[in-house]
Amino acid sequence: MKKHLLLAAMLLAGISYQTKAQVPGLPNSSATQTVIQELGLGKITVSYSRPNVKGRKIFGGLVPYGQVWRTGANTATSISFSEDVIIEGHNIAAGEYALFSIPEKDAWTIILNKATGQWGAYKYDQGADVLRFKVKTAQAAARQESFTIQFANSSTETVDLSLSWDHTTAAVHVQANDDARITANIEQLMEGKDISNLIYFNSIQYFVLHKKDSDKALGWAARAQKDFPKNAAFELFESRLRLRKGDKAGARAAAEKGIQVAKENKSGEYVMLNQEALALAKD
Repeated sequence: MKKHLLLAAMLLAGISYQTKAQVPGLPNSSATQTVIQELGLGKITVSYSRPNVKGRKIFGGLVPYGQVWRTGANTATSISFSEDVIIEGHNIAAGEYALFSIPEKDAWTIILNKATGQWGAYKYDQGADVLRFKVKTAQAAARQESFTIQFANSSTETVDLSLSWDHTTAAVHVQANDDARITANIEQLMEGKDISNLIYFNSIQYFVLHKKDSDKALGWAARAQKDFPKNAAFELFESRLRLRKGDKAGARAAAEKGIQVAKENKSGEYVMLNQEALALAKD
């Protein structure tokens, strides 16, 4: 009897090992993928395995409703942040997390968990959760045979993490949490000498887009126009900043100068952008 029990245990161990490991020389039935997205000063990295539908019922079938899912196949999906971020309004520290989920028909519970590297969700421990929140699901625009995690609607400060499989999709909104550092970096850079065209451009643009100190940004724009008189972007920034302060006449004058500079330097893009700024500044 003991021999039979020992043999059964060995067989189960062997099955468990073979399930976890890819056989050398053979393809993985659920291909692995790593996706990386820049956000603010940092990066988001997601590593996961991609199971396929293969004619099966997925949600409410292969992936039961109301149960913790590894959000993929094989090892639980991992997500790492090189900088602190804000996820659906919640502050999350930089680091690596296991990405679990609990699918329901109309919404998923998204879970960030400290226990990374575990196989499946068999040893999932709610006590190791860092964050739980719900997101609504939607009908996917196109059916996804392979489970897919990708980034969408990205800007320098925000991005949506999209989870799609079969006919279902869910999105998680992620926001950078480094505005104070970026602002301090810009102010330090702008105190230097021999400031490059790119540093001027990125710094002033950040202040324009994030509606920061207009007077300070106007001072930088004036310096940039002297240092780089052929770049019509700086007249464009000046026009937008003056319009924000309610100085329509100044905004028009800056845009008109920007159109002239852009035409002289054969920059059709900045002719158009300064024309748009001029139209916005009209009485």
